[in-house]
Amino acid sequence: MIRPIEWYLQPRGWPDRMAVYVEGAVDLFVAAAEGALAEAGLRGCDVDAIVTVSSTGIATPSLEALAMGRLGFRCDAVRVPVFGLGCAGGATGLALAARLARAEPGAVVLLVCVELCSLAFRMDEPSKADIVATALFGDGAAACILRAGETGFAQVAGVGEHTWPDTLDIMGWRIDPEGLGVIFARSIPPFARKKLRPAMDRMLAAQGLGVPDIDRFVCHPGGMKVIEALEGALDLGQGALDHERSVLADHGNMSAPTVLFVLDRARREGMAPRSVLTALGPGFTASTVTLLAA
Repeated sequence: MIRPIEWYLQPRGWPDRMAVYVEGAVDLFVAAAEGALAEAGLRGCDVDAIVTVSSTGIATPSLEALAMGRLGFRCDAVRVPVFGLGCAGGATGLALAARLARAEPGAVVLLVCVELCSLAFRMDEPSKADIVATALFGDGAAACILRAGETGFAQVAGVGEHTWPDTLDIMGWRIDPEGLGVIFARSIPPFARKKLRPAMDRMLAAQGLGVPDIDRFVCHPGGMKVIEALEGALDLGQGALDHERSVLADHGNMSAPTVLFVLDRARREGMAPRSVLTALGPGFTASTVTLLAA
């Protein structure tokens, strides 16, 4: 949590919550970006474009602008703030950053995902969805560097996205005077178990691939039941999504950054020859990025 538990037990409205969002999200943005840049042997002044993904608060100017001075970004760096992707943000943001890097070979693209899910904790009208979300979600940030070329631990070989019609009510935020309120109008695990495989087959077919061609799925762990549904839908076998379970146990569901935490564990263990990073989010949407080990 970005604040001590006592903070959440007091009545809070939009001004309080967004002030904490801006302060906390910028600090997490800077920490995540500094880590990614240092590991890549780069500095803020080397960055040509910044993709910022966040859906748990509103900041205008956006987070990368607020962090510019602390990170030393150049004044001509391209800023791409992205809002509303929710849990799919890590995968969709990675796909967008890859497209930007591919469009301008040599450019350094920084992707940063920041979410402060705890700011949606509400004491005024706790619903079942609010209680589940409070128990499941956490705060966090993740960042990575993309650049066209042969360096790095993986190559983005393809991307895909599928939005199901008439599913706007599955997941999202409602806007209340007291702050954001979570929307879980339908159960996600049975939906994923039934609907994900046909969508995944179509996304992979567009790349000339099928599920059997994938050596490892790197999935957003929306919750234990979601993990089990993904294993069933993709015929992975129970327990196959081990990194997903460990990230969920250690950090909770941090929304957009979570799948990048899973990717980090996969790359530290050693990337499979061909992986598919995937996440589900509001829309209701599945997003995928196909990765080849370097």
